[in-house]
Amino acid sequence: MFNVNRIHHIAIICSNYEVSKQFYVDLLGFKPLNEVYREERDSYKLDLLVNDIYQIELFSFPNPKERPSYPEAAGLRHIAFEVNNIEETVQYLQSSNITVEEIRIDPITAKKFSFFADPDGLPIELYEA
Repeated sequence: MFNVNRIHHIAIICSNYEVSKQFYVDLLGFKPLNEVYREERDSYKLDLLVNDIYQIELFSFPNPKERPSYPEAAGLRHIAFEVNNIEETVQYLQSSNITVEEIRIDPITAKKFSFFADPDGLPIELYEA
C-alpha cells in the first residue's frame, strides 16, 4: 500500500533568484530555513517554511527553460495557499503592486478564491478557509 503522510515540499525553479527570494520572503512572508549555493551547479537552493507546516524549495539555475503556463498547459497547474480573509490578502498584494484576478466563488464549495502570479508567472491561488 502507498501511504502518504502529507506533502513534504513544493519545488520551484526561478529565473531570477534575488527577485523571487524577495517575493517569497519579503512579500509573502515565508521564513528562510536554509540557503545554499552549489558552486558545481551555479545554483542557489533556499528552503522556505510556510506556516510551520510546509516547505517551498526555491531553486535557481543558469538559463532555465521557460514552462508554458497559459492556457492550461499540461503539468503542475498551480499552487494554492489557504487564507482566512481573501479580501484583506488581495488588498495587501495589490498595495505591493501585484496584479490579482477578480475574486470568484468556487461553484462546488462556495468558497472564495483568486489567482496571482510569482515573478516567473507561476500561478498562485488564494483560497479562503
